[in-house]
Amino acid sequence: MTLRTFKGTTPRLGARVYIDPACVVLGDVTLGDDCSVWPMTVIRGDMHRIRIGARCSIQDGSVLHITHASDYNPDGHPLTLGDDVTVGHKALLHGCTIGSRVLVGMGATVMDGVIVEDEVIIAAGAVVTPGKRLESGQVYAGNPAKPLRALKEAERAFFTYTAGNYVKLKDEYLAQPPV
Repeated sequence: MTLRTFKGTTPRLGARVYIDPACVVLGDVTLGDDCSVWPMTVIRGDMHRIRIGARCSIQDGSVLHITHASDYNPDGHPLTLGDDVTVGHKALLHGCTIGSRVLVGMGATVMDGVIVEDEVIIAAGAVVTPGKRLESGQVYAGNPAKPLRALKEAERAFFTYTAGNYVKLKDEYLAQPPV
């Protein structure tokens, strides 16, 4: 039961989406065209919505969740990813907004209310604390995450390269006959 309905809402998938059988996607979740969700990932839209753009790769062991509405946070925080986002292995994204052409490094944590503008690298293991805004064109690292330096041109080109590479890989998985 990789895709699960919660309170009458079933995840919606764009064209050519690959979801590994060893993960869970549930509730109010939308995945754009050509996305891939790799083993042991959990995408849990049970108390708010999750919207993931086109050509996003959510790698092994990642957890994507929301912040529910409450007396402490009346509107809660949905989780939103733009296009061409690569989420590294074991990343945690919680109630945040990620722009397009972003790389979230392995084991990074991005917390409630964070806004990540387009074309940002969040280094492996970085912790982005609640409510921060990460500006376009920067690499952020550390705990708490701070700007490390400006992006290099090769890094800007890497955003679409890595997104495209994962599109090719998921197409190979989709082409395999079912077991």
